[in-house]
Amino acid sequence: MAQKHSPPRCPWVDLSKEDYIEYHDREWGVPIHDDRLLFEFLTLESAQAGLSWYTVLRKRDTYRIAFDYFDPEMVARYDEQKVELLLSNPGIIRNRQKVWAAINNAQRFLEVQEEFGSFDAYMWRFVNGKPIVNEIRRLSDYPATSNESDALSNDLRQRGFKFIGSTICYAHMQATGMVNDHALDCFRRQEIINANSGISD
Repeated sequence: MAQKHSPPRCPWVDLSKEDYIEYHDREWGVPIHDDRLLFEFLTLESAQAGLSWYTVLRKRDTYRIAFDYFDPEMVARYDEQKVELLLSNPGIIRNRQKVWAAINNAQRFLEVQEEFGSFDAYMWRFVNGKPIVNEIRRLSDYPATSNESDALSNDLRQRGFKFIGSTICYAHMQATGMVNDHALDCFRRQEIINANSGISD
């Protein structure tokens, strides 16, 4: 049904997957300024390392329940017993290093909030408070990293974050709207630009 009479979308969208289409149409590239949601995406992007985003997306609802709806204050307090419980959950990616990284990152996340007032204020400094809009025509045009993702990754790593290389940071920036990488002919590109044209941070 989605393949027929559907608006043009980004070339990475698998039109046979309704949940992928919905994620693209509703969330991907929309600027996020909510700290809890930023932590959710940061955790999921870190969990994705070495895997496809769709693999993580399919597990997202289970992740939300398992990780207390990505409340960083709660995740920061997880202990070994909680880690073992998580590692027994088939609905998430059962990688011990990634689970401990999520706990560590929650602790570092709280430190950034303390320093900057919000994680949102910290993150958006790397794009001067407004989305970078790229001109993407085909799949091969998508960059894996950028100068901004390099800078963000380096800064996060210096602050002690784990599983947060430049490629993960760039994917995070795309997902949270710090970068608008919707293709030129994608119907969402201009919609997002128009919806955020009046925003100035």
